[in-house]
Amino acid sequence: MAELEKRTIGETGLEVTPLCIGGGPISSLPQVFGYAVSPEQAIATVRQAFSSPITFIDTAAAYGNGSVERVIGIVIAEMGGVPEGRLVGTKADPDPTTWDFSGEQARRSVQGSLGRLGIDHLPLVFLHEVERCSFEQVMGKNGALQELRRFRDEGLIGHLGVAAGPVDVLRRYLGTGAFEVVLTHNRYTLVNRSAASVIQQATDAGVGVINAAVYGGGVLAKGTTVMTKYAYAQADKDLLEQIRAMESSCRLYEVPLKAAALQFSTKDPRIASTIVGVSDPRHVDETVALFETAIPAALWDELEALVPNESTWLR
Repeated sequence: MAELEKRTIGETGLEVTPLCIGGGPISSLPQVFGYAVSPEQAIATVRQAFSSPITFIDTAAAYGNGSVERVIGIVIAEMGGVPEGRLVGTKADPDPTTWDFSGEQARRSVQGSLGRLGIDHLPLVFLHEVERCSFEQVMGKNGALQELRRFRDEGLIGHLGVAAGPVDVLRRYLGTGAFEVVLTHNRYTLVNRSAASVIQQATDAGVGVINAAVYGGGVLAKGTTVMTKYAYAQADKDLLEQIRAMESSCRLYEVPLKAAALQFSTKDPRIASTIVGVSDPRHVDETVALFETAIPAALWDELEALVPNESTWLR
């Protein structure tokens, strides 16, 4: 496969491909993703990711209670370290029971990630699931941000980001000026544009943008005959009708809806990289093929005309 273009994440100087492999699905959470993933398949998937043209891998301390980072760490050890030109980013997580996100919790999370990945430097770390936590604790004295800044000063972290779902939460964190990268998910897709204002706010401030869950949890990849959920919850009837109309348009142009859903994000110059969760080695190469699929301008016009009403948007 040919090399993919590189984009710079905001003003960080970090260069990545427009595609990023997301590690969430290989944590084997059938209650969320609808299928299990064996350790052998998880390792094979990560190996394929590292051998592909995609140079960016995203994970989190909480994925599979650290299991995804351990799998990635196994493959990193096999290669003798993260290969030149590759980037592994992770996320510091709050306590999953109490949602404490004190400095102590952030330190435990980051130290755990370093140990599981088997590396001594994390180029990019996001504060994760901050919508579940107290803003005042995360941002205040002895809070998670203060501790991550200390890690950065110590040279263990390169750049800091914030990752969340709700748009109003991301706006609030972006407004502090404390973060170099923002990660949004499920809210900037073919059928949901609620994060457009966040993306523009970040771009105007020189903050890098990473977009995730462009398939809406699977319905824009598998289709409405297989799935009727959006972002892991039952989708609105009007939303499903519009997705079905998009499916029909794509069939007429012989373009997979999945390709359009992916490229909706990757063609936006404000988005440095688009995270695609994969659970099988074959999905890595498939993602590159979808990214390279030719999509006529006329189809984009039709799809834009079919965007569901704002009342259906997840915010």
